[in-house]
Amino acid sequence: MSTPDGIEVVATRADAVALVRPPLLVLDALEEFFDAEGLGSGALSWERIGEGHSNLTYLLRRNARSFVLRRGPRPPLPKSTHDMMREARIQQLVGAAGIAVPQIVAVCADESVLGVPFYVMDYLDGVVITNDVPPALDTPAQRRETVFAAVDTLIGLHRVDVTQGGLAQVGRPDGYLHRQVSLFSALWEGATLRSLPEVSAVASWLVANTPTSQRASVVHGDFRLGNLMFEHSAPPRVLAVLDWEMATVGDPLADLGYFTATYAQAGLVPTPLELTTVTRLAGYPTRDELAQRYAAATGVDLSNLRWYQALALWKSAVFCEAIYTRWLNGERPGDAYAPLLEQGVPRLIEAAADLIG
Repeated sequence: MSTPDGIEVVATRADAVALVRPPLLVLDALEEFFDAEGLGSGALSWERIGEGHSNLTYLLRRNARSFVLRRGPRPPLPKSTHDMMREARIQQLVGAAGIAVPQIVAVCADESVLGVPFYVMDYLDGVVITNDVPPALDTPAQRRETVFAAVDTLIGLHRVDVTQGGLAQVGRPDGYLHRQVSLFSALWEGATLRSLPEVSAVASWLVANTPTSQRASVVHGDFRLGNLMFEHSAPPRVLAVLDWEMATVGDPLADLGYFTATYAQAGLVPTPLELTTVTRLAGYPTRDELAQRYAAATGVDLSNLRWYQALALWKSAVFCEAIYTRWLNGERPGDAYAPLLEQGVPRLIEAAADLIG
């Protein structure tokens, strides 16, 4: 199969060698790897799934078994991003702590297989809510409980002990917020080809008003409805938390700030980060109700929540600008999302500025 930036999947290693740009899947290499790991038998069939703006996700079928493969984009990869080994390790650690995640059945650091590291999970039969509501969850009462189930999942994640075991080695919670602002300020300089002065203005406000973290926890980094898989039936129950690419240990309010700032709510101006638009429908709770439920369960002081929301939108503007710039440079041909960021990034910065104004 061809995509605008090259052949996506080839049958053999010989087919891959003949290409200018490496494919994303090489089926005979994957079949050999699956054989060595004891993952089914026979030929593999494949289907690309998920949003695919960063790391790539494939549904693979082998006789009666189904798997999900996660890998980064084609090399060269920016330093410290798309680290599949780290993503898999964090997912395994939080799974062992009782968080609902897909079970990882194989991890491959050998780049001779696909050109990049990857990992394989068991397939879960659930539903991810984006532009449509599953029929069983499509009443005002179920809509409300769906989002509250998401909040409760976030609460559970933030209660995981990060002071011992493997999670104690994942990140450095001391100074986490300061490092976030410093890191993304530096990333902006290398990510943009245009002048957007409000980016620096928001960054300066974030530096001057950085709150003191109240506690440390696992931080998912991209916690939203679109990264949760629900069971098909009611009442709503989270089957798995997905996409752990940005996870670390830090300030849990960074997750709550991101979840609430990117949550689509009726009557509010949308941003490019509102990837689950259905929550604008009647019955879904408001951003304030999400925050109140979190505070009631955790006892955390949310008086500085707008700082975390501004941080979330500002960071999102930085990584969205990187996507837009790569598209301008011809590195993401055929990407329908990237051109929207010409106006989408300024909208994110404007939303962040509105929060601090």
